[in-house]
Order: sequence, then structure tokens, then C-alpha cells
Amino acid sequence: MAAPVTVYPPDEDGGRRVRAADRILGRAHGPRDLFHLLEEAGWNPDDVALDGPLIQWRGGGPTVWQPTSGDL
Repeated sequence: MAAPVTVYPPDEDGGRRVRAADRILGRAHGPRDLFHLLEEAGWNPDDVALDGPLIQWRGGGPTVWQPTSGDL
């Protein structure tokens, strides 16, 4: 089963697009932004672990918020 939330690689500004199912939730520039987007979408941030099964990370995990040279 695919993770319900996908966090895409950082763009040139360090923002990561966040998607849940068919809906783009917005761009996050760090964990605080990500939790805010998830809360706006109806998730309880206390129930979400950055390294848990809810989130599928692309282009680096929860500690990567700047693009690598291969991402640009």
C-alpha cells in the first residue's frame, strides 16, 4: 500500500511539495511547515511521525530541505 502523504524533493528554494492522495497540500520548508499542512488537511500532528509509515519521502528524508546538485 502506498503512503498517504508524499513529500517530493526540495526545489531550488528548499521547498518540498506535499501531496496527499490526489491533492497538493502545499510546499513545506521544514518539519514545522509539513506538520502545519498536515493539520490543515485533517491529520493530528501528534499522530504523525516524520520517519513513520504515513509519509513517503522522495529525494531525501525528513532532514533534507535543501536540493542536492543532482536535484536541480
